Amino acid sequence: MSTPTVIPAEIPGRLADALRTGRFAVTAEIGPPRGADVTPIRRAAGVLRDWVDAVNVTDNQGASVRVSSFAGSLVALAEGVEPVMQMTCRDRNRIALQSDLLAAGAMGIPNLVLMTGDRPEQGDHADATAVFDLDSSGLMTTARTLRDRGMLLSGRAVDPPPRFLLGAVDNPSGPPDRLAQKVAGGAEFVQTQFVFDVGAFSDWMAGVRDRGLDERCGVLAGVGPIRSLRALEFLAGIPGVVIPEALERRLRGVPVDQVAAEGVRACVETVQALREMPGVAGVHVMVVGDERGIPEILDAAGLGPRVAAT
Repeated sequence: MSTPTVIPAEIPGRLADALRTGRFAVTAEIGPPRGADVTPIRRAAGVLRDWVDAVNVTDNQGASVRVSSFAGSLVALAEGVEPVMQMTCRDRNRIALQSDLLAAGAMGIPNLVLMTGDRPEQGDHADATAVFDLDSSGLMTTARTLRDRGMLLSGRAVDPPPRFLLGAVDNPSGPPDRLAQKVAGGAEFVQTQFVFDVGAFSDWMAGVRDRGLDERCGVLAGVGPIRSLRALEFLAGIPGVVIPEALERRLRGVPVDQVAAEGVRACVETVQALREMPGVAGVHVMVVGDERGIPEILDAAGLGPRVAAT
């Protein structure tokens, strides 16, 4: 059992229940398709349904156009998978953002992850106008005010207010100052960047525990397998991702056709270590586009199907 997180009883959902009771939580991700067909979301949901507490539906990740997170979340919900609707501030002003918050609440989407978002020049419409009317902290305040006080930013009342669990993302490096700010702003769970260096993450978690943040915010450590040397090089170039030399040597030390299996074994070992780490509320498994590999990882790590925990 992990440390229970203080979550209001009226907040619904399987993920909220896992955090509230201290049951080790598992979330994953689904990247919506680029075409007008949600079959890929249904297929991924079918694979993940029995293995996760909730699944993130990304919001035009990488600043590239895809089916919206809202639509993808509704599809996941219809397929029996609890969605975590991602929302970024890049594309919408505060009117549209608040409209989407109300829509999520009205349609029963129980979890949100709020982010600032990648800049347009990083995606497939480099000349698009960035909005950023709010940043992630401003959006968190907006969502919290709407939920807890039933009030829009304009001061106008909303009845009934939406009910959802509020999440954020963080990079676990250095002192957990940014996490402390996000928790103070209303974050009730946080999904971290990839954790490959368990020792460094353990040091970061010691700071989280020292501040009591693990009791106020469920920390879901980001994990995922490195399945190729190309993926190794790509991940090493992502800001905030640290790949230990020992892991790089391990992956480069096996034949090319065995790198994927070795990467899965390393990921399983990381999940097992995180399960034993005080203050870690769960893992966030990131294998977008290869969801079929997630049950294998979870099963090998001793995290069986979640059906009995619902």
